[in-house]
Amino acid sequence: MKIKKGDKVVVLAGKDRGKTGKVLKVLLDKQRVTVEGVNIHHKNTRPRRQNEKGQKVEFPASVHVSNVALLDGGKATRIGYRMEGTKKVRIAKKSKQVI
Repeated sequence: MKIKKGDKVVVLAGKDRGKTGKVLKVLLDKQRVTVEGVNIHHKNTRPRRQNEKGQKVEFPASVHVSNVALLDGGKATRIGYRMEGTKKVRIAKKSKQVI
């Protein structure tokens, strides 16, 4: 997968189209990524102890990797690879810069 944890991405499709955020988690087997502040879901939790209240917990759910693109200079770009000596590096397709 070309998107890695910590990359700054923009959402291309869905209810959060146009939003940007940092990749928090990558699920390789399902080809999904979790992006900070995108696709926020709610979960109601029950009180576990006496005198404790139940609450509504917010958490970011994953989106498919095809619906996000890497940000390069404020614009979405695709990712390619290039060999520099014996090392394989990721490059931005638009600017040809090493990521």
